[in-house]
Amino acid sequence: MSIFLLNLLLALTWAALTGSFEPVNLVFGFLLAYGVLWVVFRSLKPNRYFRTLPRVLEFVLFFVWELITANIRLALTILSPKMRLRPAVVSVPLELHSQAGVVLLANLVTLTPGTLALDISSDQKVLYIHTLWLEDAEQFRRDVKQGYERRVKEIFEG
Repeated sequence: MSIFLLNLLLALTWAALTGSFEPVNLVFGFLLAYGVLWVVFRSLKPNRYFRTLPRVLEFVLFFVWELITANIRLALTILSPKMRLRPAVVSVPLELHSQAGVVLLANLVTLTPGTLALDISSDQKVLYIHTLWLEDAEQFRRDVKQGYERRVKEIFEG
């Protein structure tokens, strides 16, 4: 049984024992089970699960922040009397080796307001992104690579 499923099972067991299946109690049970499993498994052998889960949670928080700030920026652009748009298509070279990672990166860029993943090169080494606000192409590439790609790479290629 994978450790993630064991973690979920222990969280559900916690909720059943406390008699509350509220989301807050389930999250607390999941975190409690994670801590217990970390203590038990750290002495046995190093496990990728205990490195990956915090990275996934950090990535989710990062993406939610990016989503909120992009929505605010787009709303301010739309509501302003002068739309200060600088649309452009930028090619971003990729270092991802996982096909799932490339697809996730393209979808996350598309989900962020103001950007759209247009195409991936046939060798999956370049992602073409349309943006509404291009000030500096190199800075945009760095933002995508250091923000999204680095975190996706940590999760998929650890």
